[in-house]
Amino acid sequence: MARFYPHPVIAREGWPFILGSVLISVLAALFCGWWSLPLWLLTAFVVQFFRDPAREIPTDPEAILSPADGRIVVVEKTTDPYREVMALKISVFMNVFNVHSNRSPIDGTVERVDYIKGSFVNADLDKASTQNERNAVLAQTRSGRPVTFVQVAGLVARRILCYVGAGEMITRGQRYGFIRFGSRVDVYLPVDATPLVAIGDKVSASSTVLARLPLEAGEDSTENAAATTDSIPAVQADDDAVVADAAKLAQQAAEHIARQG
Repeated sequence: MARFYPHPVIAREGWPFILGSVLISVLAALFCGWWSLPLWLLTAFVVQFFRDPAREIPTDPEAILSPADGRIVVVEKTTDPYREVMALKISVFMNVFNVHSNRSPIDGTVERVDYIKGSFVNADLDKASTQNERNAVLAQTRSGRPVTFVQVAGLVARRILCYVGAGEMITRGQRYGFIRFGSRVDVYLPVDATPLVAIGDKVSASSTVLARLPLEAGEDSTENAAATTDSIPAVQADDDAVVADAAKLAQQAAEHIARQG
């Protein structure tokens, strides 16, 4: 396992909130004494919310890593709404006590990034995937397999941050975004991926393997299915041409026999 993370223990997004809460707590302590204790507790909560520790990163090339800390709330086959193909969906729900730094689950290249405005229902609910504000990163692994991972805002989370764009290279465990104050991340994989987690499991960003995805597309994969579908019209066209030629030859033979008679 690799262990490399070029960021401090505290996420950079948290410093304004931490410094602000510390300043307020100090002023309250000067003027209110022990009555400032609740503010110090709030400061402690803010510090723990913005923690951003390094993690062990598995090096298995087929491993799809968790993009976030939290609890698994969905493992199912459904439609990837961003690619409009069948996919294996795995969702990680983050409560306010989880690390909210988001990290790339794969080594690969970003194809595009889609931001969708929406509502702010509880991110633990299934409808949050389609109704809430969200930011989808569509990427390909180094071997060309499509993977979609989506930051979804929650009931409290009102700010999604994403630091990657189309054409950029990403590496597993790389910090690519942040969601403030409770949310979820949905991961869509080709249907030949094998899930290694179940609903209710607790996972850690970068160190937990969500699924194994073969480096090459299998016969049942959506990529091969699409390629097969595209080739059907050409095959049918060839068959139709053969039938037409045979019918024409049969007609010519019948006319020749009639003339001989």
